[in-house]
Amino acid sequence: MATLDSNKNGSRRSDWQTLKTLFPYLWQYKARVIIALSCLVLAKVANVGIPLVLKAIVDHLTVAPHLVLAVPLALIALYGLLRLATTALGELRDAVFAKVAQGAIRRVALETFNHLHKLGLRYHLNRQTGGVTRDISRGTRGIGSLLSFMLFNILPTILEIGMITAILVTMYDWRFAAVTLITIAVYTAFTIVVTEWRNNTRRAMNELDSSANTRAVDSLLNYETVKYFGNEKFEAARYDEAMAKWERSAIQNEKSIGILNSGQSAIIAVGVTVLVWLAADGVVQGTMTLGDLVAVNAFLIQLYAPLNILGMAYREIKQALTDMEKMFSLLDEEAEIQDRPGAHVLDTRSAAVEFRHVDFGYDPKRQILFDMNFAIPAGKTLAVVGSSGAGKSTLSRLLYRFYETGSGSVRINDHDIRDISQGSLRAHIGIVPQDTVLFNDSIYYNIAYGRPSATREEVVAAARAAHILDFIEAMPDGWDTTVGERGLKLSGGEKQRVAIARTILKNPPILIFDEATSALDSRTEKAIQAELFSISADRTTLIIAHRLSTVVEADEILVMEQGRVVESGTHRELLEKDGLYARMWALQQSEAELDAVVPD
Repeated sequence: MATLDSNKNGSRRSDWQTLKTLFPYLWQYKARVIIALSCLVLAKVANVGIPLVLKAIVDHLTVAPHLVLAVPLALIALYGLLRLATTALGELRDAVFAKVAQGAIRRVALETFNHLHKLGLRYHLNRQTGGVTRDISRGTRGIGSLLSFMLFNILPTILEIGMITAILVTMYDWRFAAVTLITIAVYTAFTIVVTEWRNNTRRAMNELDSSANTRAVDSLLNYETVKYFGNEKFEAARYDEAMAKWERSAIQNEKSIGILNSGQSAIIAVGVTVLVWLAADGVVQGTMTLGDLVAVNAFLIQLYAPLNILGMAYREIKQALTDMEKMFSLLDEEAEIQDRPGAHVLDTRSAAVEFRHVDFGYDPKRQILFDMNFAIPAGKTLAVVGSSGAGKSTLSRLLYRFYETGSGSVRINDHDIRDISQGSLRAHIGIVPQDTVLFNDSIYYNIAYGRPSATREEVVAAARAAHILDFIEAMPDGWDTTVGERGLKLSGGEKQRVAIARTILKNPPILIFDEATSALDSRTEKAIQAELFSISADRTTLIIAHRLSTVVEADEILVMEQGRVVESGTHRELLEKDGLYARMWALQQSEAELDAVVPD
Protein backbone atom coordinates (compact mmCIF):
# COMPACT_ATOMS: atom_id res chain seq x y z
CA MET A 1 0.00 0.00 0.00
CA ALA A 2 1.27 3.44 -0.85
CA THR A 3 1.87 5.66 2.11
CA LEU A 4 -0.62 8.40 2.69
CA ASP A 5 1.95 11.19 2.52
CA SER A 6 3.09 10.29 -0.94
CA ASN A 7 1.59 10.32 -4.34
CA LYS A 8 1.23 7.27 -6.51
CA ASN A 9 4.83 7.56 -7.70
CA GLY A 10 6.11 7.44 -4.14
CA SER A 11 7.40 11.04 -4.00
CA ARG A 12 6.00 13.90 -2.00
CA ARG A 13 3.54 16.14 -3.81
CA SER A 14 4.85 19.56 -4.84
CA ASP A 15 2.92 22.69 -3.89
CA TRP A 16 2.27 23.27 -7.59
CA GLN A 17 0.69 19.82 -7.94
CA THR A 18 -1.58 20.58 -5.00
CA LEU A 19 -2.64 23.93 -6.50
CA LYS A 20 -3.31 22.32 -9.90
CA THR A 21 -5.50 19.74 -8.21
CA LEU A 22 -7.49 22.47 -6.43
CA PHE A 23 -7.92 24.84 -9.40
CA PRO A 24 -10.72 22.94 -11.24
CA TYR A 25 -12.84 22.97 -8.09
CA LEU A 26 -12.61 26.79 -8.03
CA TRP A 27 -13.01 27.42 -11.74
CA GLN A 28 -16.45 25.79 -11.80
CA TYR A 29 -17.54 29.14 -10.27
CA LYS A 30 -15.57 31.23 -12.76
CA ALA A 31 -18.11 34.09 -12.90
CA ARG A 32 -17.90 34.56 -9.14
CA VAL A 33 -14.10 34.29 -9.23
CA ILE A 34 -13.90 37.07 -11.86
CA ILE A 35 -16.31 39.33 -9.96
CA ALA A 36 -14.43 38.78 -6.69
CA LEU A 37 -11.07 39.58 -8.34
CA SER A 38 -12.55 42.73 -9.92
CA CYS A 39 -13.77 43.89 -6.49
CA LEU A 40 -10.32 43.15 -5.10
CA VAL A 41 -8.56 45.32 -7.73
CA LEU A 42 -11.02 48.20 -7.36
CA ALA A 43 -10.68 48.10 -3.56
CA LYS A 44 -6.89 48.36 -3.81
CA VAL A 45 -7.12 51.24 -6.33
CA ALA A 46 -9.36 53.09 -3.88
CA ASN A 47 -7.02 52.31 -0.99
CA VAL A 48 -3.92 53.58 -2.81
CA GLY A 49 -5.81 56.75 -3.77
CA ILE A 50 -6.39 57.69 -0.10
CA PRO A 51 -2.80 58.98 0.61
CA LEU A 52 -2.87 61.02 -2.61
CA VAL A 53 -6.11 62.73 -1.57
CA LEU A 54 -4.67 63.26 1.93
CA LYS A 55 -1.59 64.90 0.38
CA ALA A 56 -3.81 67.22 -1.66
CA ILE A 57 -5.77 68.23 1.46
CA VAL A 58 -2.62 68.99 3.49
CA ASP A 59 -0.97 70.94 0.65
CA HIS A 60 -4.13 72.98 0.06
CA LEU A 61 -4.45 73.85 3.74
CA THR A 62 -0.77 74.78 3.88
CA VAL A 63 -0.89 77.05 0.82
CA ALA A 64 -4.43 78.49 1.06
CA PRO A 65 -5.97 77.84 4.48
CA HIS A 66 -8.64 80.52 3.88
CA LEU A 67 -10.25 78.33 1.19
CA VAL A 68 -11.03 75.61 3.69
CA LEU A 69 -14.77 75.72 2.88
CA ALA A 70 -14.20 75.24 -0.84
CA VAL A 71 -11.87 72.63 -2.32
CA PRO A 72 -10.79 70.89 0.97
CA LEU A 73 -14.38 69.91 1.75
CA ALA A 74 -14.69 68.26 -1.65
CA LEU A 75 -11.37 66.49 -1.09
CA ILE A 76 -12.46 65.43 2.39
CA ALA A 77 -15.68 64.02 0.91
CA LEU A 78 -13.62 62.16 -1.71
CA TYR A 79 -11.35 60.87 1.07
CA GLY A 80 -14.40 59.47 2.90
CA LEU A 81 -15.83 57.91 -0.27
CA LEU A 82 -12.53 56.17 -1.02
CA ARG A 83 -12.40 54.75 2.50
CA LEU A 84 -16.02 53.57 2.18
CA ALA A 85 -15.31 52.05 -1.25
CA THR A 86 -12.30 50.16 0.13
CA THR A 87 -14.38 48.58 2.87
CA ALA A 88 -17.54 48.01 0.80
CA LEU A 89 -15.69 46.43 -2.12
CA GLY A 90 -13.80 44.19 0.30
CA GLU A 91 -17.03 42.99 1.91
CA LEU A 92 -18.63 42.46 -1.51
CA ARG A 93 -15.59 40.45 -2.58
CA ASP A 94 -15.90 38.22 0.50
CA ALA A 95 -19.63 37.71 -0.02
CA VAL A 96 -19.23 36.80 -3.70
CA PHE A 97 -16.30 34.46 -3.07
CA ALA A 98 -17.87 32.65 -0.10
CA LYS A 99 -19.80 30.32 -2.45
CA VAL A 100 -16.57 29.53 -4.32
CA ALA A 101 -14.59 28.63 -1.20
CA GLN A 102 -17.30 26.63 0.57
CA GLY A 103 -18.40 24.93 -2.64
CA ALA A 104 -14.81 23.86 -3.37
CA ILE A 105 -14.37 22.51 0.17
CA ARG A 106 -17.62 20.56 -0.12
CA ARG A 107 -16.73 19.06 -3.51
CA VAL A 108 -13.20 18.09 -2.49
CA ALA A 109 -14.43 16.49 0.74
CA LEU A 110 -17.18 14.61 -1.13
CA GLU A 111 -14.82 13.43 -3.86
CA THR A 112 -12.31 12.22 -1.26
CA PHE A 113 -15.09 10.43 0.61
CA ASN A 114 -16.33 8.77 -2.60
CA HIS A 115 -12.78 7.87 -3.64
CA LEU A 116 -12.12 6.16 -0.32
CA HIS A 117 -15.19 3.99 -0.95
CA LYS A 118 -13.84 3.13 -4.40
CA LEU A 119 -10.53 1.88 -3.03
CA GLY A 120 -10.22 -1.85 -2.62
CA LEU A 121 -10.67 -3.94 0.50
CA ARG A 122 -6.91 -4.48 0.63
CA TYR A 123 -6.38 -0.72 1.13
CA HIS A 124 -9.02 -0.48 3.85
CA LEU A 125 -7.62 -3.45 5.75
CA ASN A 126 -4.29 -1.62 5.93
CA ARG A 127 -5.45 1.96 6.53
CA GLN A 128 -5.49 3.70 9.90
CA THR A 129 -8.96 5.17 10.38
CA GLY A 130 -7.99 7.88 12.87
CA GLY A 131 -5.13 9.13 10.70
CA VAL A 132 -7.20 9.19 7.51
CA THR A 133 -10.09 11.11 9.10
CA ARG A 134 -7.66 13.63 10.60
CA ASP A 135 -5.95 14.08 7.20
CA ILE A 136 -9.30 14.87 5.56
CA SER A 137 -10.28 17.26 8.37
CA ARG A 138 -7.00 19.18 8.16
CA GLY A 139 -7.09 19.15 4.37
CA THR A 140 -10.54 20.73 4.11
CA ARG A 141 -9.57 23.40 6.64
CA GLY A 142 -6.40 23.97 4.64
CA ILE A 143 -8.42 24.79 1.51
CA GLY A 144 -10.23 27.58 3.38
CA SER A 145 -6.95 28.95 4.73
CA LEU A 146 -5.26 28.79 1.34
CA LEU A 147 -8.03 30.65 -0.46
CA SER A 148 -8.38 33.22 2.30
CA PHE A 149 -4.70 34.11 2.48
CA MET A 150 -3.71 33.68 -1.16
CA LEU A 151 -6.58 35.56 -2.79
CA PHE A 152 -7.34 38.08 -0.07
CA ASN A 153 -3.86 38.72 1.35
CA ILE A 154 -1.03 37.71 -0.98
CA LEU A 155 -2.59 38.90 -4.26
CA PRO A 156 -3.87 42.25 -2.93
CA THR A 157 -0.57 42.89 -1.16
CA ILE A 158 1.44 42.27 -4.33
CA LEU A 159 -0.97 44.52 -6.24
CA GLU A 160 -0.69 47.27 -3.64
CA ILE A 161 3.10 47.03 -3.50
CA GLY A 162 3.27 47.40 -7.28
CA MET A 163 0.96 50.43 -7.33
CA ILE A 164 2.74 52.19 -4.43
CA THR A 165 6.15 51.52 -5.99
CA ALA A 166 4.96 53.01 -9.28
CA ILE A 167 3.70 56.13 -7.46
CA LEU A 168 6.97 56.53 -5.53
CA VAL A 169 9.01 56.26 -8.74
CA THR A 170 6.72 58.67 -10.61
CA MET A 171 6.19 61.35 -7.96
CA TYR A 172 9.30 61.17 -5.78
CA ASP A 173 13.01 60.36 -5.69
CA TRP A 174 13.93 56.96 -7.11
CA ARG A 175 15.53 56.13 -3.77
CA PHE A 176 12.06 55.75 -2.22
CA ALA A 177 11.17 52.99 -4.67
CA ALA A 178 14.61 51.40 -4.36
CA VAL A 179 14.45 51.21 -0.56
CA THR A 180 10.88 49.89 -0.73
CA LEU A 181 11.74 47.14 -3.23
CA ILE A 182 14.96 46.16 -1.43
CA THR A 183 13.08 45.92 1.88
CA ILE A 184 10.35 43.79 0.29
CA ALA A 185 12.91 41.56 -1.46
CA VAL A 186 14.92 40.94 1.74
CA TYR A 187 11.70 40.44 3.73
CA THR A 188 10.31 37.97 1.20
CA ALA A 189 13.56 36.00 0.87
CA PHE A 190 13.92 35.76 4.66
CA THR A 191 10.29 34.66 5.03
CA ILE A 192 10.56 31.97 2.35
CA VAL A 193 13.83 30.51 3.68
CA VAL A 194 12.68 30.37 7.31
CA THR A 195 9.18 29.13 6.39
CA GLU A 196 10.59 26.29 4.30
CA TRP A 197 12.69 25.30 7.30
CA ARG A 198 9.61 25.53 9.55
CA ASN A 199 7.56 23.51 7.10
CA ASN A 200 9.53 20.36 7.92
CA THR A 201 8.54 20.84 11.55
CA ARG A 202 4.91 21.35 10.54
CA ARG A 203 4.91 18.19 8.46
CA ALA A 204 6.39 16.23 11.36
CA MET A 205 3.65 17.68 13.61
CA ASN A 206 0.99 16.44 11.18
CA GLU A 207 2.49 12.95 11.15
CA LEU A 208 2.65 12.79 14.93
CA ASP A 209 -0.85 14.26 15.28
CA SER A 210 -2.28 11.60 12.94
CA SER A 211 -0.37 8.89 14.78
CA ALA A 212 -1.70 9.99 18.17
CA ASN A 213 -5.24 10.26 16.82
CA THR A 214 -4.99 6.79 15.27
CA ARG A 215 -3.95 5.30 18.61
CA ALA A 216 -6.80 7.06 20.41
CA VAL A 217 -9.46 5.95 17.91
CA ASP A 218 -8.14 2.39 17.80
CA SER A 219 -8.18 2.15 21.60
CA LEU A 220 -11.71 3.54 21.89
CA LEU A 221 -13.03 1.23 19.15
CA ASN A 222 -11.61 -1.68 21.14
CA TYR A 223 -12.92 -0.40 24.49
CA GLU A 224 -14.15 -3.79 25.65
CA THR A 225 -10.85 -5.50 24.84
CA VAL A 226 -9.00 -2.84 26.83
CA LYS A 227 -11.30 -3.50 29.80
CA TYR A 228 -11.08 -7.29 29.48
CA PHE A 229 -7.31 -7.17 29.99
CA GLY A 230 -7.22 -4.17 32.34
CA ASN A 231 -4.88 -2.30 30.01
CA GLU A 232 -6.14 1.26 30.58
CA LYS A 233 -2.74 2.41 31.87
CA PHE A 234 -0.97 0.69 29.00
CA GLU A 235 -3.22 2.41 26.45
CA ALA A 236 -2.77 5.78 28.21
CA ALA A 237 1.01 5.31 28.15
CA ARG A 238 0.98 4.54 24.42
CA TYR A 239 -1.18 7.60 23.73
CA ASP A 240 0.99 9.80 25.98
CA GLU A 241 4.11 8.57 24.20
CA ALA A 242 2.67 9.72 20.88
CA MET A 243 1.53 13.04 22.36
CA ALA A 244 4.95 13.62 23.95
CA LYS A 245 6.58 13.39 20.53
CA TRP A 246 3.95 15.77 19.18
CA GLU A 247 4.59 18.15 22.10
CA ARG A 248 8.32 18.34 21.33
CA SER A 249 7.58 19.01 17.69
CA ALA A 250 4.99 21.69 18.60
CA ILE A 251 7.48 23.47 20.91
CA GLN A 252 10.06 23.50 18.12
CA ASN A 253 7.38 24.94 15.85
CA GLU A 254 6.63 27.78 18.30
CA LYS A 255 10.33 28.61 18.61
CA SER A 256 10.67 28.83 14.86
CA ILE A 257 7.68 31.22 14.74
CA GLY A 258 9.50 33.51 17.19
CA ILE A 259 12.61 33.52 15.00
CA LEU A 260 10.55 34.30 11.91
CA ASN A 261 8.50 37.10 13.51
CA SER A 262 11.55 38.78 15.06
CA GLY A 263 13.47 38.74 11.77
CA GLN A 264 10.52 40.11 9.82
CA SER A 265 9.98 42.95 12.30
CA ALA A 266 13.67 43.92 12.17
CA ILE A 267 13.65 44.10 8.35
CA ILE A 268 10.45 46.19 8.31
CA ALA A 269 11.77 48.53 10.99
CA VAL A 270 14.98 49.27 9.06
CA GLY A 271 13.14 49.85 5.79
CA VAL A 272 10.52 52.15 7.30
CA THR A 273 13.15 54.16 9.20
CA VAL A 274 15.14 54.80 6.01
CA LEU A 275 12.03 55.87 4.09
CA VAL A 276 10.89 58.29 6.81
CA TRP A 277 14.41 59.74 6.97
CA LEU A 278 14.40 60.30 3.17
CA ALA A 279 10.99 62.01 3.34
CA ALA A 280 12.01 64.25 6.25
CA ASP A 281 15.24 65.20 4.45
CA GLY A 282 13.24 66.07 1.35
CA VAL A 283 11.03 68.48 3.34
CA VAL A 284 14.11 70.12 4.90
CA GLN A 285 15.75 70.47 1.48
CA GLY A 286 12.55 71.97 0.04
CA THR A 287 12.12 69.26 -2.58
CA MET A 288 9.03 67.88 -0.86
CA THR A 289 6.02 69.48 0.77
CA LEU A 290 4.39 68.60 4.07
CA GLY A 291 1.69 66.95 2.01
CA ASP A 292 4.34 64.72 0.41
CA LEU A 293 5.65 63.78 3.85
CA VAL A 294 2.12 62.94 4.98
CA ALA A 295 1.49 60.94 1.77
CA VAL A 296 4.73 58.98 2.07
CA ASN A 297 3.96 58.25 5.72
CA ALA A 298 0.44 57.11 4.78
CA PHE A 299 1.85 54.91 2.02
CA LEU A 300 4.26 53.37 4.51
CA ILE A 301 1.46 52.69 7.00
CA GLN A 302 -0.62 51.08 4.22
CA LEU A 303 2.38 49.11 3.03
CA TYR A 304 3.54 48.01 6.49
CA ALA A 305 0.28 46.29 7.47
CA PRO A 306 -0.12 44.13 4.34
CA LEU A 307 3.62 43.46 4.21
CA ASN A 308 3.47 42.21 7.77
CA ILE A 309 0.43 40.11 6.81
CA LEU A 310 2.37 38.88 3.76
CA GLY A 311 4.76 36.99 6.01
CA MET A 312 1.96 35.51 8.07
CA ALA A 313 -0.04 34.74 4.94
CA TYR A 314 2.90 32.94 3.35
CA ARG A 315 3.34 30.87 6.50
CA GLU A 316 -0.36 30.02 6.55
CA ILE A 317 -0.37 29.17 2.84
CA LYS A 318 2.58 26.82 3.25
CA GLN A 319 0.92 25.19 6.23
CA ALA A 320 -2.37 24.92 4.30
CA LEU A 321 -0.56 23.31 1.36
CA THR A 322 1.10 20.88 3.75
CA ASP A 323 -2.28 20.04 5.30
CA MET A 324 -3.89 19.63 1.86
CA GLU A 325 -1.02 17.50 0.61
CA LYS A 326 -2.11 14.39 2.47
CA MET A 327 -5.76 14.73 1.56
CA PHE A 328 -5.00 15.08 -2.15
CA SER A 329 -2.56 12.17 -1.85
CA LEU A 330 -5.57 10.08 -0.87
CA LEU A 331 -7.04 10.94 -4.28
CA ASP A 332 -3.78 9.73 -5.85
CA GLU A 333 -4.36 6.27 -4.42
CA GLU A 334 -5.40 4.10 -7.35
CA ALA A 335 -8.42 1.84 -6.90
CA GLU A 336 -7.30 -1.79 -7.15
CA ILE A 337 -10.67 -2.84 -8.58
CA GLN A 338 -12.00 -0.74 -11.46
CA ASP A 339 -14.77 -1.18 -14.00
CA ARG A 340 -13.52 -2.14 -17.42
CA PRO A 341 -14.38 0.21 -20.30
CA GLY A 342 -17.82 -0.77 -21.58
CA ALA A 343 -18.66 -2.87 -18.53
CA HIS A 344 -22.31 -3.86 -18.82
CA VAL A 345 -25.01 -3.56 -16.19
CA LEU A 346 -26.25 -6.83 -14.72
CA ASP A 347 -30.05 -7.01 -14.61
CA THR A 348 -31.55 -10.38 -13.81
CA ARG A 349 -33.60 -12.23 -11.21
CA SER A 350 -32.17 -15.60 -12.26
CA ALA A 351 -28.42 -15.79 -11.64
CA ALA A 352 -26.20 -18.83 -12.13
CA VAL A 353 -22.79 -18.52 -10.43
CA GLU A 354 -19.65 -20.33 -11.53
CA PHE A 355 -16.05 -20.41 -10.28
CA ARG A 356 -13.96 -21.56 -13.22
CA HIS A 357 -10.43 -22.76 -12.33
CA VAL A 358 -9.86 -19.95 -9.83
CA ASP A 359 -6.50 -19.49 -8.13
CA PHE A 360 -6.07 -16.71 -5.58
CA GLY A 361 -3.80 -15.40 -2.84
CA TYR A 362 -3.96 -12.20 -0.80
CA ASP A 363 -0.18 -12.15 -0.99
CA PRO A 364 1.69 -13.42 -4.07
CA LYS A 365 3.91 -15.43 -1.71
CA ARG A 366 0.98 -17.29 -0.13
CA GLN A 367 -1.73 -18.85 -2.27
CA ILE A 368 -5.13 -19.35 -0.63
CA LEU A 369 -7.28 -21.03 -3.31
CA PHE A 370 -6.19 -23.70 -5.76
CA ASP A 371 -8.17 -24.48 -8.94
CA MET A 372 -11.60 -23.75 -7.48
CA ASN A 373 -14.02 -25.17 -10.01
CA PHE A 374 -17.73 -25.35 -9.18
CA ALA A 375 -21.11 -24.00 -10.27
CA ILE A 376 -24.30 -22.93 -8.50
CA PRO A 377 -27.27 -23.24 -10.88
CA ALA A 378 -29.85 -20.45 -10.70
CA GLY A 379 -32.16 -20.91 -7.74
CA LYS A 380 -30.04 -23.67 -6.16
CA THR A 381 -28.12 -23.75 -2.89
CA LEU A 382 -24.44 -24.64 -2.56
CA ALA A 383 -22.80 -25.04 0.85
CA VAL A 384 -19.08 -24.82 1.52
CA VAL A 385 -17.73 -26.38 4.72
CA GLY A 386 -14.29 -26.98 6.12
CA SER A 387 -11.93 -26.09 8.92
CA SER A 388 -10.98 -22.49 9.75
CA GLY A 389 -8.47 -21.07 7.27
CA ALA A 390 -9.56 -23.37 4.44
CA GLY A 391 -10.46 -20.35 2.28
CA LYS A 392 -14.26 -20.50 2.56
CA SER A 393 -14.92 -16.79 3.22
CA THR A 394 -12.51 -15.84 0.44
CA LEU A 395 -15.08 -17.19 -2.02
CA SER A 396 -17.61 -14.52 -1.00
CA ARG A 397 -15.00 -11.76 -1.32
CA LEU A 398 -14.16 -12.88 -4.84
CA LEU A 399 -17.84 -13.10 -5.77
CA TYR A 400 -18.31 -9.53 -4.54
CA ARG A 401 -15.17 -8.67 -6.54
CA PHE A 402 -13.39 -7.13 -3.57
CA TYR A 403 -10.30 -8.78 -5.07
CA GLU A 404 -9.33 -9.93 -8.55
CA THR A 405 -8.68 -13.62 -9.11
CA GLY A 406 -5.07 -14.65 -9.69
CA SER A 407 -6.14 -16.86 -12.57
CA GLY A 408 -9.41 -18.28 -13.80
CA SER A 409 -12.68 -16.38 -13.55
CA VAL A 410 -15.83 -15.92 -11.49
CA ARG A 411 -18.89 -15.85 -13.74
CA ILE A 412 -22.58 -14.96 -13.42
CA ASN A 413 -24.84 -16.27 -16.20
CA ASP A 414 -21.63 -17.15 -18.05
CA HIS A 415 -20.41 -13.51 -17.94
CA ASP A 416 -17.04 -12.82 -16.33
CA ILE A 417 -17.82 -10.51 -13.38
CA ARG A 418 -14.87 -8.33 -14.51
CA ASP A 419 -17.05 -7.37 -17.48
CA ILE A 420 -19.93 -6.33 -15.20
CA SER A 421 -20.12 -2.95 -13.46
CA GLN A 422 -19.29 -3.25 -9.78
CA GLY A 423 -22.41 -1.34 -8.74
CA SER A 424 -24.83 -3.64 -10.54
CA LEU A 425 -22.90 -6.77 -9.52
CA ARG A 426 -23.11 -5.95 -5.80
CA ALA A 427 -26.73 -4.87 -6.12
CA HIS A 428 -27.52 -8.47 -7.08
CA ILE A 429 -25.83 -10.00 -4.03
CA GLY A 430 -26.92 -9.98 -0.40
CA ILE A 431 -24.74 -11.22 2.44
CA VAL A 432 -25.19 -12.06 6.10
CA PRO A 433 -21.60 -12.02 7.41
CA GLN A 434 -20.27 -13.84 10.44
CA ASP A 435 -19.04 -10.60 12.04
CA THR A 436 -21.87 -8.10 11.68
CA VAL A 437 -20.89 -4.43 12.06
CA LEU A 438 -23.72 -1.91 12.44
CA PHE A 439 -23.87 1.87 12.10
CA ASN A 440 -24.11 3.95 15.27
CA ASP A 441 -27.73 4.80 14.50
CA SER A 442 -31.21 3.44 15.14
CA ILE A 443 -32.29 -0.16 14.57
CA TYR A 444 -34.66 1.13 11.89
CA TYR A 445 -31.81 2.84 10.04
CA ASN A 446 -29.65 -0.29 10.16
CA ILE A 447 -32.37 -2.56 8.77
CA ALA A 448 -33.52 0.00 6.18
CA TYR A 449 -29.88 0.27 5.05
CA GLY A 450 -30.51 -2.90 3.03
CA ARG A 451 -32.74 -0.83 0.74
CA PRO A 452 -32.98 2.86 1.78
CA SER A 453 -35.95 3.45 -0.53
CA ALA A 454 -38.06 0.78 1.20
CA THR A 455 -41.33 1.72 2.90
CA ARG A 456 -41.77 1.35 6.65
CA GLU A 457 -44.12 -1.59 6.07
CA GLU A 458 -41.41 -3.40 4.09
CA VAL A 459 -38.85 -2.76 6.84
CA VAL A 460 -41.24 -4.13 9.48
CA ALA A 461 -41.92 -7.20 7.30
CA ALA A 462 -38.17 -7.84 6.97
CA ALA A 463 -37.75 -7.58 10.76
CA ARG A 464 -40.61 -10.03 11.25
CA ALA A 465 -39.03 -12.50 8.83
CA ALA A 466 -35.74 -12.26 10.72
CA HIS A 467 -37.54 -12.93 14.05
CA ILE A 468 -36.41 -9.64 15.58
CA LEU A 469 -39.67 -7.66 15.46
CA ASP A 470 -40.79 -8.66 18.98
CA PHE A 471 -37.39 -7.66 20.40
CA ILE A 472 -37.55 -4.24 18.69
CA GLU A 473 -41.09 -3.48 19.84
CA ALA A 474 -40.22 -4.48 23.42
CA MET A 475 -37.42 -1.91 23.60
CA PRO A 476 -38.29 1.41 25.39
CA ASP A 477 -37.37 3.40 22.29
CA GLY A 478 -38.63 0.79 19.83
CA TRP A 479 -37.40 1.35 16.30
CA ASP A 480 -35.49 4.44 17.43
CA THR A 481 -33.22 2.43 19.72
CA THR A 482 -29.59 3.38 19.02
CA VAL A 483 -27.36 0.34 18.57
CA GLY A 484 -24.09 2.05 19.57
CA GLU A 485 -20.81 2.22 17.71
CA ARG A 486 -20.36 -0.94 15.60
CA GLY A 487 -23.59 -2.22 17.20
CA LEU A 488 -21.97 -2.80 20.61
CA LYS A 489 -25.26 -2.19 22.49
CA LEU A 490 -26.76 -5.35 20.96
CA SER A 491 -25.83 -8.94 21.64
CA GLY A 492 -24.17 -11.02 18.95
CA GLY A 493 -27.46 -12.77 18.14
CA GLU A 494 -29.39 -9.50 17.96
CA LYS A 495 -26.82 -8.00 15.58
CA GLN A 496 -26.98 -11.13 13.44
CA ARG A 497 -30.75 -10.88 13.16
CA VAL A 498 -30.50 -7.22 12.15
CA ALA A 499 -28.07 -8.30 9.43
CA ILE A 500 -30.47 -11.01 8.27
CA ALA A 501 -33.36 -8.51 8.21
CA ARG A 502 -31.53 -5.96 6.06
CA THR A 503 -30.45 -8.70 3.64
CA ILE A 504 -34.05 -9.87 3.36
CA LEU A 505 -35.05 -6.26 2.70
CA LYS A 506 -32.44 -5.92 -0.07
CA ASN A 507 -34.16 -8.84 -1.85
CA PRO A 508 -31.24 -9.85 -4.13
CA PRO A 509 -31.21 -12.83 -6.52
CA ILE A 510 -27.92 -14.11 -5.02
CA LEU A 511 -27.56 -14.78 -1.29
CA ILE A 512 -24.45 -15.48 0.76
CA PHE A 513 -24.74 -16.76 4.33
CA ASP A 514 -21.27 -16.63 5.89
CA GLU A 515 -21.74 -18.40 9.25
CA ALA A 516 -25.06 -16.50 9.34
CA THR A 517 -26.42 -18.21 12.45
CA SER A 518 -23.15 -18.69 14.33
CA ALA A 519 -24.06 -16.16 17.04
CA LEU A 520 -27.53 -17.56 17.72
CA ASP A 521 -28.75 -20.02 20.34
CA SER A 522 -29.95 -23.42 19.13
CA ARG A 523 -33.69 -22.66 19.29
CA THR A 524 -33.38 -19.30 17.53
CA GLU A 525 -30.99 -20.84 15.03
CA LYS A 526 -33.53 -23.49 14.02
CA ALA A 527 -36.29 -20.90 13.65
CA ILE A 528 -34.13 -18.56 11.54
CA GLN A 529 -32.65 -21.47 9.59
CA ALA A 530 -36.10 -22.41 8.38
CA GLU A 531 -36.69 -18.78 7.39
CA LEU A 532 -33.33 -18.58 5.59
CA PHE A 533 -34.11 -21.68 3.55
CA SER A 534 -37.54 -20.21 2.81
CA ILE A 535 -36.18 -16.90 1.45
CA SER A 536 -33.43 -18.71 -0.46
CA ALA A 537 -35.81 -21.14 -2.12
CA ASP A 538 -35.85 -19.36 -5.47
CA ARG A 539 -32.47 -17.66 -5.17
CA THR A 540 -28.94 -18.69 -5.96
CA THR A 541 -27.44 -19.25 -2.51
CA LEU A 542 -23.93 -19.79 -1.22
CA ILE A 543 -23.76 -21.00 2.39
CA ILE A 544 -20.40 -20.85 4.15
CA ALA A 545 -20.59 -22.82 7.37
CA HIS A 546 -18.65 -24.55 10.07
CA ARG A 547 -21.69 -26.09 11.76
CA LEU A 548 -22.74 -28.94 9.43
CA SER A 549 -26.29 -29.06 10.79
CA THR A 550 -26.96 -25.79 8.92
CA VAL A 551 -26.18 -27.22 5.46
CA VAL A 552 -27.89 -30.64 5.36
CA GLU A 553 -30.64 -29.32 3.05
CA ALA A 554 -28.23 -27.79 0.51
CA ASP A 555 -28.43 -29.05 -3.09
CA GLU A 556 -24.66 -29.62 -3.07
CA ILE A 557 -21.96 -29.43 -0.41
CA LEU A 558 -18.27 -28.73 -1.07
CA VAL A 559 -15.72 -29.77 1.54
CA MET A 560 -12.62 -27.55 1.50
CA GLU A 561 -9.23 -28.24 2.99
CA GLN A 562 -6.22 -25.91 2.57
CA GLY A 563 -7.76 -24.03 -0.34
CA ARG A 564 -8.86 -27.07 -2.33
CA VAL A 565 -12.15 -28.93 -2.79
CA VAL A 566 -11.53 -32.41 -1.43
CA GLU A 567 -15.12 -33.73 -1.48
CA SER A 568 -18.46 -32.78 -3.00
CA GLY A 569 -21.98 -34.10 -3.05
CA THR A 570 -25.23 -33.99 -1.09
CA HIS A 571 -25.31 -34.55 2.64
CA ARG A 572 -26.34 -38.19 2.18
CA GLU A 573 -23.75 -38.83 -0.54
CA LEU A 574 -20.94 -37.39 1.56
CA LEU A 575 -21.89 -39.50 4.57
CA GLU A 576 -21.88 -42.60 2.36
CA LYS A 577 -18.35 -41.74 1.16
CA ASP A 578 -17.20 -41.98 4.79
CA GLY A 579 -14.52 -39.35 4.18
CA LEU A 580 -13.60 -36.03 5.78
CA TYR A 581 -17.21 -34.77 5.81
CA ALA A 582 -18.43 -37.95 7.51
CA ARG A 583 -15.74 -37.60 10.21
CA MET A 584 -16.64 -33.91 10.77
CA TRP A 585 -20.33 -34.86 11.03
CA ALA A 586 -19.66 -37.58 13.55
CA LEU A 587 -17.52 -35.28 15.67
CA GLN A 588 -20.12 -32.49 15.69
CA GLN A 589 -22.95 -34.92 16.51
CA SER A 590 -20.96 -36.20 19.48
CA GLU A 591 -20.40 -32.63 20.69
CA ALA A 592 -24.13 -31.88 20.29
CA GLU A 593 -25.07 -34.96 22.34
CA LEU A 594 -22.59 -33.96 25.04
CA ASP A 595 -24.03 -30.42 25.17
CA ALA A 596 -27.52 -31.88 25.56
CA VAL A 597 -26.39 -34.06 28.51
CA VAL A 598 -24.16 -31.50 30.25
CA PRO A 599 -26.02 -28.21 31.00
CA ASP A 600 -24.27 -24.84 30.53
